[in-house]
Amino acid sequence: MRYGIVLFTSDRGITPAAAARAAEDAGFDAFYVPEHTHIPVRRSAPHPRTGDETLPDDRYLRTLDPWVALATAASVTTRIRLATAVALPVESDPITLAKTIASLDHLSGGRVTLGVGFGWNTDELADHGVPGKKRRTALREYLEAMRELWTNDEASYAGEFVEFGPSWAWPKPVQPRVPVLVGAGGTEKTFRWIARSADGWLTTPSEVDIEENVALLRRIWREEGREGEPEVAALGPRPDPALLDRLAAAGVTETIFGLPDREPAEVEAWLGRLAGKLGRERITGS
Repeated sequence: MRYGIVLFTSDRGITPAAAARAAEDAGFDAFYVPEHTHIPVRRSAPHPRTGDETLPDDRYLRTLDPWVALATAASVTTRIRLATAVALPVESDPITLAKTIASLDHLSGGRVTLGVGFGWNTDELADHGVPGKKRRTALREYLEAMRELWTNDEASYAGEFVEFGPSWAWPKPVQPRVPVLVGAGGTEKTFRWIARSADGWLTTPSEVDIEENVALLRRIWREEGREGEPEVAALGPRPDPALLDRLAAAGVTETIFGLPDREPAEVEAWLGRLAGKLGRERITGS
């Protein structure tokens, strides 16, 4: 099983470049960052953790652009995967976003993993012209359209939210298929969506006992005719070896641990302690 780190980026504390370099030096396999373009002051969408319009903390107001953050990380690392947990593609222009992601994958040597969300903050989506009830449709179209641009010499797409005629767009990603993980609650509806449009599931922080959900996802994966097994990234488990062994046996392919947004020396020490809790001085990627 692989081990990843997620930094809730903000304009305070350690920079994404320094955090990614420290995580790579410690042997971690992936570095994740989130996305919020803005947070409307007046809104009605409940936060998944608080259950109402209040936010757990003010970092939601201060998140860095994920692609700029990962580009800085790419420039100081060579191995660690560059990922989002989660990005909100429908809040960007899909043609421009496809170019950005392809450029990052090209310049990093094929290290991008695209973690995406449907968007719990429907007020934020509305400011981008995305109806909350259509967010799954919009995301599906964005992914389909971007894959057209990434894989075809002459790409075109026609949908409800995305439409463009035959077009050229380079660079192409280094990877034949940029992995897409969907960060959402583990329901049959979500798993059907993943099996049809993505490559795996990224759990939400509130989900702890996920073995049954992983089994359901794998069954739906087969029912939808997908080969192999889906990726499953578990967000926020305890660094307990017995728990991690149980998750691996259930089909979890990666666990992701939250990184504090403190000063570099504190973060490096924290990474060292985490590696110790995982039972080794240096984590070796699989």
